[in-house]
Amino acid sequence: MNPADLSASVLAIVTSVLERRGSTGTLTVDDIPLERPRNRDHGDWASNIAMRLAKGLGVNPRELAEEFAAGLREADGVSDVEVAGPGFINIRLDAAAAGALAKIIVDKGAEYGRGSLYEGVTINLEFVSANPTGPIHIGGVRWAAVGDSLARIFQAEGGIVTREYYFNDHGAQIDRFARSLLASYLGEPTPEDGYGGEYISDIAARVVADYPGDLADIPTREEAQEVFRSVGVELMFGDIKKSLHDFGVDFDVYFHENELHETKAVDRALARLSELGAIYEKDGATWFESTKYGDDRDRVVIRSDGEAAYISGDLAYYLNKRERGFERNLIMLGADHHGYVRRLMAMTSAFGDTPEYNLEILIGQLVNLVRDGEPMRMSKRAGTVVVLEDLVEAVGVDAARYALVRSSSDSQVDIDLDLLQKKTNDNPVFYVQYAHARTRSVARNAAAAGVDRSAFDASLLTHETESILLGILAEFPRVVLQAAELREPHRVARYAEELAGAYHRWYDNCRVTPLGEEPVTDVHRTRLWLNDAAGQVLRNALGLLGVSAPERM
Repeated sequence: MNPADLSASVLAIVTSVLERRGSTGTLTVDDIPLERPRNRDHGDWASNIAMRLAKGLGVNPRELAEEFAAGLREADGVSDVEVAGPGFINIRLDAAAAGALAKIIVDKGAEYGRGSLYEGVTINLEFVSANPTGPIHIGGVRWAAVGDSLARIFQAEGGIVTREYYFNDHGAQIDRFARSLLASYLGEPTPEDGYGGEYISDIAARVVADYPGDLADIPTREEAQEVFRSVGVELMFGDIKKSLHDFGVDFDVYFHENELHETKAVDRALARLSELGAIYEKDGATWFESTKYGDDRDRVVIRSDGEAAYISGDLAYYLNKRERGFERNLIMLGADHHGYVRRLMAMTSAFGDTPEYNLEILIGQLVNLVRDGEPMRMSKRAGTVVVLEDLVEAVGVDAARYALVRSSSDSQVDIDLDLLQKKTNDNPVFYVQYAHARTRSVARNAAAAGVDRSAFDASLLTHETESILLGILAEFPRVVLQAAELREPHRVARYAEELAGAYHRWYDNCRVTPLGEEPVTDVHRTRLWLNDAAGQVLRNALGLLGVSAPERM
């Protein structure tokens, strides 16, 4: 029996009791709370459904809980039900009902844990979107790991996901980048507002190598700067794409900001907002009346000199996404972007859409890299930035991705590089990957000993560690669902660690292969199913994080 089956049984019994009491309300499976008790002596599952419903019925919660418990005691697969405290219902499954999950998981394979929360929903997930003026710094790396994991989780819940990178190739930062490249080529100091570091001299040298003619023949500095702009940006963005690909992150769409201006998308967005009564003229400028939709002040979209303000691109880009058919649009921004949220939500309302549904903004917090107990300092313009390649070189792709995902993205996190290089259980990614490798080792040893999955008797899985392991395996679909609903992929990582711990404890107590001359029995065969089920769920969880599940370690 899995949690969905148990929820359905509880729903049927609760509905029957409510009808008998004359209630006309309608409940669904989603209204039935089920939790794993912290103390396993209290059973396999617990529910406070009676406490939730008692007030509306005008009855004592414990009295109502006793009625629900009486029905549950007759349910298939339930061995015992107790009412505790003011009305908690503690449910214990019989071994066969709980153990049946092992075969279900193996049979489902990679599909186990997948749901239908976003079945058929088109989702545009925009993340990283670092300016093509330098390598991806550690803040962008966090969004690369979190964003790609979130995309995988949405897909596991049926979503039709497009990973999108917004390529900022329009504006002042590109001018500064081009001036920096040109200064490096000419042997001049870095411009006061420019970018420094070895990558600038490297890109400048590659521009020289790629340019078909002689840069010295270009008549004006402005024309030379334009060469460094066009060629240098493409080279830098190529490096960014390669770095992300090597990190396991590929995008479906690379959208160029310049396209919004070249295709008159900004003009179309303003025309649309004007039709909706959200645009006005003042002091020679064009304004978006965003206070009408909850912003703290109105925003200039076209300055009095005719130049487009930054928000004009936001307006055009959002409308472009909606015109491309995306129902849900998520943008993942850095810690310094809180001020953008209100204006973007106002924009969403102005277009007639629903904030937090058609558009969501996720804000990520800072990442601190720690080595030898000291933080590593970062400064992009000073050229001492810690970038994606630095992190991967230090700990590898798997450890880097896992470490960046395993903490809530709205909290600041310190990543201990020394810890992530250790091959010990203190290193969380090693701990989880080793658990998976151990499941594969057990399977290989079982095959050598003549243990196969030709028999399965769930009632034989009676050891306490088996009950605990099965209970945690049963939680995986709900963890994936919650990770999708709450936009929190770290829940999958923490779950994987809990599962790894339960598996290691089971491994220490329950043998899959017989000792010595001991014959192979159905206990061994059934335990092999459980071993393989644990391995499958560890693989599925790691896959959602973009982390490999090694066969050997």
